[in-house]
Amino acid sequence: MTDDWWHRSADQLAVCSRSAVVELTAVLPATGRFVVVHLDATRMSDADHAFHEFSDALLFPSYFGWNWAALSECLRDLNWLPADGYLIVVDNAPRLLSDGARDRDTLFQILSQAVHYWASPLGRPNGNGVPFKVLLLCDLDEEAALLRQEIASAVHNLR
Repeated sequence: MTDDWWHRSADQLAVCSRSAVVELTAVLPATGRFVVVHLDATRMSDADHAFHEFSDALLFPSYFGWNWAALSECLRDLNWLPADGYLIVVDNAPRLLSDGARDRDTLFQILSQAVHYWASPLGRPNGNGVPFKVLLLCDLDEEAALLRQEIASAVHNLR
């Protein structure tokens, strides 16, 4: 089964079960550098651990503020990690920020904003957006469906 969620609206986060097939040609640019980051949600049970994992994986600068606003800012900057595209893969996604639903909603909103920001062609060389994808992996189709509902609710509350 091939999922087509890479081609959907730029402000959606991609959620899939491990049984899904991801065609890399739909995600990766034809040429250039692509940063791929793998995070394990089991190591991000609370906000502080999430900040550390994102900071370590994306090499955040020393001025990173260790709060939600700083995470949002860094995800929309990444000038210290220049690339033609970015892919963040979060394994065990249903366990992400399991200690706090509000923090989880905040993270989903921040990730959605980052996806939307990078997709915008405004102010970009050649007027093209930069691929910035977030793939949330689940063990089961049912988990993926529930996580999609949570994300939709969190992003809807953002608007």
